[in-house]
Amino acid sequence: MSIFCTSVIRMNASLQRQSNISSDLEVSSYYLLEEWTLNTPDTNVKMFLIPPIICLVAGVLIIPSILFVIFSRFNIRQETRYMLLGNALLCDLLYLLLYTLSAVLSAAHVSLPKEACILQLFSLAVAYCGGLFTAAAMVLDTYIAILFPLRYIAILPSSRTRKVIVLLWLCSGALPGVFFLVLSSTHSFVPCVLEMCAIPVIILLTLSGTNAVKLSFWLSAMAIFLFLSLIFCCYGVLYFKTRRSGIWKSICSRASVTFLMHNTVFFFYFSPLLVLFVESFLYVNIVIGLQTSIWISLTICNVLMILPKVLFPFLYGLRYREISASLRSLVRIKRLHLVSPAPLPS
Repeated sequence: MSIFCTSVIRMNASLQRQSNISSDLEVSSYYLLEEWTLNTPDTNVKMFLIPPIICLVAGVLIIPSILFVIFSRFNIRQETRYMLLGNALLCDLLYLLLYTLSAVLSAAHVSLPKEACILQLFSLAVAYCGGLFTAAAMVLDTYIAILFPLRYIAILPSSRTRKVIVLLWLCSGALPGVFFLVLSSTHSFVPCVLEMCAIPVIILLTLSGTNAVKLSFWLSAMAIFLFLSLIFCCYGVLYFKTRRSGIWKSICSRASVTFLMHNTVFFFYFSPLLVLFVESFLYVNIVIGLQTSIWISLTICNVLMILPKVLFPFLYGLRYREISASLRSLVRIKRLHLVSPAPLPS
C-alpha cells in the first residue's frame, strides 16, 4: 500500500478515536485496513500466491488446448455439451488470469486507480458467475440428454445453445452488476480499499458494511448456492433414474468414475461458500478475531475458489472421448514432425 494511503489510515483511525462523527462503515474500514497493513506479514501473504500461480500454470497448459480442439473441429463445436464446456473453460481461464494478477499486485502493494480496481473486481465476478452458471447448464444438458433422449436434439439444437450461452453471459453480468450498483449508491467504496484492491479485505468489509450491502451480498451468495444445489439435485435424480440400468454395478465403471469426478469438482464449488458462511457467522458474532478472519478469507480466495477452476478441465473436459482423442492425435502429429528425418541431399 502506498505511503499516502497508510497515512490516511492512521490519521482517520486517530480521528475516529477522538470523535464519533464518522460512520460505522468508515470506522470498520479504516480499522481493518490498518490491521491488514501493519499486522499482516508480507512473507505469509506471499505464501498464498503459490496456489494461484500453480493453478494458473496448470490451467494455461491444458485449457487452451481443449478450447483449440473444440473450436477447430466443426463436428465438435456443433454439439451442445462441447459448446457449454468451451464457455465454462473460457470463463475459468479468465478467472485464473484475473485473480492471479490481482493477488500478485496486492502482494506487491501496487496501487491501482479506483476505476481500474472496480473494473477488475467486476470482471472477476462476471468470470466466476459465468463459469458457475455454465457448469449448471452443463448438468441440465446432461439431465435432458439422459431423460429425454428422443427429444434432446429438438430441445437443445446448436442455434438455441448459442442463445443460452449469450443468456448465461448476461446473467453473469447482471448479478454482480446489481451488487456493484448497491455499493455505488450507498457510497461503500472506501478509497484506500480500492487502492489496495485486495479481495479478501473487500470481502471482510462487505460483511461489516451497511445493511443494504450485506443484503445484496447474501442474496448473491444465496443465488450461487441455489445454483449449486440445483446441480446436486440433478445428479441425484440422474442416479435414481438410471440405477436399474446396470451402469452403476461396478465402482470402477465409467459412469461411477465420471459421477465421482463431477461431484468432486462441484464439492469444491460448494466449499468456499460453506466456509464463507461459517466464517462470517463467527466473525459477526465475535467468536473469531479480525486477524483470524483475514487468514480464512485468504484461504477462501487463494485456495478454495481457485481449485475447481483448475480441476474442471482435468476431471471434466478430458473425460470426453472426442476431446481426449483429438488431443492425443495432436500430440502424435507434433511428435512425428519432431522426429521426421531430414531430407537426403540430392
